[in-house]
Amino acid sequence: MKILLLSGGAGRRLWPLSNKIRAKQFLKLLSTENNRKESMLQRVCKQLEDVGLISETYLITNQKQKDLIQNQVSAQIPIICEPSQKGTFSAVALAIAYLHSKQETGIDETICVLPVDAFADLSFFYLIQQVPSILAKSLAELAHIGVEPEFPSDQLGYIVPNIIEQSNDYFQITHFIEKPNTNKAAELIKKKALWNCGVSSFKMSFMLQLLKEKGIPTQYAELLSVYNKLPKLSFDVEVAEHSKCSIVVPYSGPWKDIGTWKAISEHMTSSVTGRGMISDDSINTHVVNELQQPVHVIGISNSMIVAGADGILVADKNRCAEVKLQYTKEIPRYVEKRWGSYKVLEKVDEADEQQSVTKFVNVLPNCNISLHVHQKRQEIWTILSGSGEVIVNSQLHSIKAGDVIRIPRGCNHSIKALTHLTFIEVQMGAQINENDIMRITYSWDEAVQQCT
Repeated sequence: MKILLLSGGAGRRLWPLSNKIRAKQFLKLLSTENNRKESMLQRVCKQLEDVGLISETYLITNQKQKDLIQNQVSAQIPIICEPSQKGTFSAVALAIAYLHSKQETGIDETICVLPVDAFADLSFFYLIQQVPSILAKSLAELAHIGVEPEFPSDQLGYIVPNIIEQSNDYFQITHFIEKPNTNKAAELIKKKALWNCGVSSFKMSFMLQLLKEKGIPTQYAELLSVYNKLPKLSFDVEVAEHSKCSIVVPYSGPWKDIGTWKAISEHMTSSVTGRGMISDDSINTHVVNELQQPVHVIGISNSMIVAGADGILVADKNRCAEVKLQYTKEIPRYVEKRWGSYKVLEKVDEADEQQSVTKFVNVLPNCNISLHVHQKRQEIWTILSGSGEVIVNSQLHSIKAGDVIRIPRGCNHSIKALTHLTFIEVQMGAQINENDIMRITYSWDEAVQQCT
């Protein structure tokens, strides 16, 4: 069995810490057994490893989130990148084309699509292990996992089974219901409906045939070339809801959707994360603070206070989900990369069309920023701490705290940390954006070879 781990997301639901690059699955808010912090992505990958499935796992994400994934999980997990976000159906199609033409995966292989934010214990992943045999026994096109509901949720979809036609392992599916109101959800539960947790399994041959019928290329390179023209569609709408021969495998163990701040807070071991204090009369209130400034909460109950580089959220816990409706499209001010992270401290747009951006940059030991060139801006780097090496205009130099590096327009440049390295980066130019980057190489060894 091949696991396709869907790790996209627009980053709206856990604003201000999540954004279009740092989606919810990357936030290190969950506690481990030894009281360290981990992300949803790290937790799911560890669980897949515990049940022996990680070696057959592929991560599907968009190009902007690739660096962050590489920063959090083993480099041994292959990453398949969407050129742009086109929904779960297109993402799965791209992965199928990759497995088919690049990995030469057999047509009888079982494929399991799994969201990266599945919050469950190991019994859930052991059940996934059994899906290939259940799918084969049932002769169905698709097998879904449905969670027995704990309450009538209006934030989840439902799978309605045919409770008359039941085997020991699964039900036939009559239809799907997408996020009903709580009254309708309560009625569905009486009919033994199950939460749709987004896990779907099928044979490789099923998806290849479906793509051919829809006129979608099954060769990876060909699909990549037309990917941006594909419509934005979900797998459930485009595939699952149209299948006339599908089953649902019920799961009765612990499983939760932790896509809101209220749900996240239920798994926090401390009421304060980061710098801050909460008064004793502030009941059921949590603070998550990524800023250096402390947050003090006095006399406010049942609330979520979250402070980050992109903004500050103060919300009643029962209304935290509404933050996705208030989400703005501003450029993220905090970004994690494969080599470390940066935080935007200040942005200035002057009247004469000159712009400046000031960043605090953090580079992890033995990591490096790519060798690249800007044509529309110059940069000044002031080293605050640590030591490393820098390349400017194909010249290699050692650097330490206190050094200042000037990078004119058009000069290739890169930096490598020998020890933990921090510096202030000031960008100045007529146009400052991510489009003004011409990458030469990500490899430090290749960058050094180009030096004179």
